[in-house]
Amino acid sequence: MVSMLSLLAAVALHLQVPPAHPPRPLRHIPHIPVVPTMPVIPSIPEMPSIPDLEALDASAPMLAIGDAELAGLEGLAGLEGLAGLEGLAGLEGLADMPELAGLETLGALEIDGGTVLSRARGFATSPHAPWATQDPGDSLYRAARQLLNRNRYADAARLFNDLINRYARSTYTPDAYYWAAFALYRTGEDPNLRQAVALLDKQKAQYPRASTGRDSDALLTRVLGQLARQGDQDAASRVHQIAGDTARTTTTTCSDDDDDPRIAAMNALLQMDAANAVPIIKKVLAKRDPCSAGLRKKAVFVLSQKRTEETEDIMLSVARNDPDPEVRQQAVFWLGQVGSEKAISALDSIVTHAQDEELLEKAIFALSQIHSPRAAQALRDFAGQENAPEEARERAVFWLGQAHDGANAAFLRELFGRSTNEDLKEKIIFSLSQMRSTENTRWLMDLALNSREGIELRKKALFWAGQTGADITDLVQLYDRTSDHDMKEQLIFVYSQRHETQALDKMIDIARHETDRELRKKAIFWLGQSRDPRAAQALLEIINQ
Repeated sequence: MVSMLSLLAAVALHLQVPPAHPPRPLRHIPHIPVVPTMPVIPSIPEMPSIPDLEALDASAPMLAIGDAELAGLEGLAGLEGLAGLEGLAGLEGLADMPELAGLETLGALEIDGGTVLSRARGFATSPHAPWATQDPGDSLYRAARQLLNRNRYADAARLFNDLINRYARSTYTPDAYYWAAFALYRTGEDPNLRQAVALLDKQKAQYPRASTGRDSDALLTRVLGQLARQGDQDAASRVHQIAGDTARTTTTTCSDDDDDPRIAAMNALLQMDAANAVPIIKKVLAKRDPCSAGLRKKAVFVLSQKRTEETEDIMLSVARNDPDPEVRQQAVFWLGQVGSEKAISALDSIVTHAQDEELLEKAIFALSQIHSPRAAQALRDFAGQENAPEEARERAVFWLGQAHDGANAAFLRELFGRSTNEDLKEKIIFSLSQMRSTENTRWLMDLALNSREGIELRKKALFWAGQTGADITDLVQLYDRTSDHDMKEQLIFVYSQRHETQALDKMIDIARHETDRELRKKAIFWLGQSRDPRAAQALLEIINQ
């Protein structure tokens, strides 16, 4: 007989503030990168982690009280069933998704003389706080800065120009050229853009050591690029020159800021004239000096934004031959965003021949982001290769499960039947569960009943069948059809996660009539977790038997 103390403890638990239901595993939905059109260079995404599908031991915890039974409220010590929610573990990938990882363009805060200088990617966007209260230009600088921070760009530009014209020797004047130009640039009006170029040229000539000098180079390139896109031939010529200088010169510093004006120039040139831009970018990608890796990564991004007949071939060459692993991975990622037939061929080639495991991982992810039958077939072909690295095959299986494709589901079911690798089979079970189809759920139920498979795989199949909407009538009937203790234990946990009346009725029936003492105690424990008043009534009736 189940001990009275066990029953009382279950009732007490029921009467406490009920715990929240264990979370059901959410669908892992990979975020698709938004490809920027301006020269905002995202860092390469890290690949999402596929779920760590450790044993789905959802056997319900026991509640034991008393000398022999005060061995510890096992149910509270671990809710082993919740350890099986590997679907949630899969969401850890969202924290690492490349698409979310570090869009560098969001900027950084730089401490400078006790004040904070806000930067967009490449150039400053917010002036320093006033620092020279005795300076004759201090009041004008304060007023202009306030207007700029309120987005009143035309008024801010006028006051910064007043500061330049009235106080040539002010300590604020060298940077006032930059802020006047920045304010004019933000208006977006053609005459103001031309005036901004003139101010930035004058700052460079008269104040080459201004604190905003490096920001000025980046802003100038941005403004020239905007004018060039509007048809200004002089601006286009200057952009072309800056981009050409990028390809010809050796990178002597590893600072990203130094690279920004040249990257902005290449991006502007690429949007205007691909025929001239691509040869320049190819020269940049051929650079091998120590500090050019960052420049090459950005050049790959710029190239991906303007499709030409050479784009995929250039990226494939970079993915295979660049000495820097991050540059190679960047090329693979952007091939996935290009998504053309040539890109699929290139990625398929990388998947087939890659010796670098990280590059292989990126190529698998890139293929998964291309929504085409051919890309899916390339993933299926790789996942089916018995001699391919097991971890990479598991990753391919995971991404196939995210595509909700009937051909993928049929392939995964077939692959399960011929695979002898338990870990791979486990990943297949998870991937099929994520597709949430009637056919897959039925397959999971059939697998749970297949005595030729290992008990752990059967328990996982049962768990995911319960999580993905298996018919509760079938689940209830399964309890009496199986004689396996572990499967019955797993079924009790599955019932506890369902909200249908039949699930609770079955747990009550087990708690009252099951001849296996351990199974009765597990049913009683989960009744104690239920919020349904019928559960409390059932527990009281059992106590009064």
